[in-house]
Amino acid sequence: MADASGQRATIAAIARAAKVSPATVSKVWNGRSDVSEATRQRVEALLREHDYRARATRAPASAGVIDVVFPELDCDWEGEHIRGIEAVGRAAGVRTVVSSLERGGAAQRQLVSRLRAGRTDGVILAGVTGAGPLVAVLRRMGVPVVGLEPARSAAPDLPAVDAANWAGARIATRHLLGLGHRRIAVITGVDQLLCSRARLDGFFAAHDEFGVSPDPGLIERGDFDFPSGVAAGGRLLDRPDPPTAVFACSDHMALGVYEAARRRRVPIPGRLSVVGFDDLPAARWAAPPLTTVLQPLRAMGRLAAETILALAGAGPAPGRSRLDTELVVRSSTASR
Repeated sequence: MADASGQRATIAAIARAAKVSPATVSKVWNGRSDVSEATRQRVEALLREHDYRARATRAPASAGVIDVVFPELDCDWEGEHIRGIEAVGRAAGVRTVVSSLERGGAAQRQLVSRLRAGRTDGVILAGVTGAGPLVAVLRRMGVPVVGLEPARSAAPDLPAVDAANWAGARIATRHLLGLGHRRIAVITGVDQLLCSRARLDGFFAAHDEFGVSPDPGLIERGDFDFPSGVAAGGRLLDRPDPPTAVFACSDHMALGVYEAARRRRVPIPGRLSVVGFDDLPAARWAAPPLTTVLQPLRAMGRLAAETILALAGAGPAPGRSRLDTELVVRSSTASR
């Protein structure tokens, strides 16, 4: 947007066009959450239409930094991704800076402020951090962005890396059905993530192939963490007609089912078979060792970092990359 003299538009001019205050435009520009969705969309459209840019410009030279943003940092899942990202960074002479948005809007504002003041070659947004206004803010700043295990509401044109979640869940459920189980429970993950829906769909697809109707009462929601696995596992095992097998959509939830079973003296796999998803190191150390779907977490991190560096070098924008999963059979499953 330029005025009659050809000068570049200001936040005030954008505000007048959107019929909002300059403070509201500033909130949208900085990715603040305290703006209504209708107002955000109207302001975003004007910012895009008139190619608004802040006065500061980003230096074209490599910054030597990859930023990685997680919703929170509390489990091995993030650690495996970070190891893959750091391996690529070390080879390229690039540092990795890890942040989380556990403190909500304040953490996001601090992140955006730091990126404006400093430099980065790009940002990897993991999980739900790849949804909402943060992507638009980073793109306006000219920062390359890649999603890692993206949210269901992530921008469709966002380059992203994920795993073959549907196929992994399907093969895990087929394994249990092949062992003769017919009352198979599933504990789903975080609703906002694409992988959660894909894993539940894979569970249903396997049942369809075997001509078995899953019991809706055996579908429990979890949050991909240990406590939600304990709670969901307890509800399932306390039913008058408990399942003979559980497919938990993460290893942490599967280990939560282990704990729920231990408290009720339900032997695994004697009375309950359990399958997880991820193949974290703890899956091998569990008693009994956990049958699970290997999700190539480190490889996903490596690919996300390679994609960021390619984008930072003005390479072609990739689409969505999906890495294969596979079933690792251990001792937590047995024939019915």
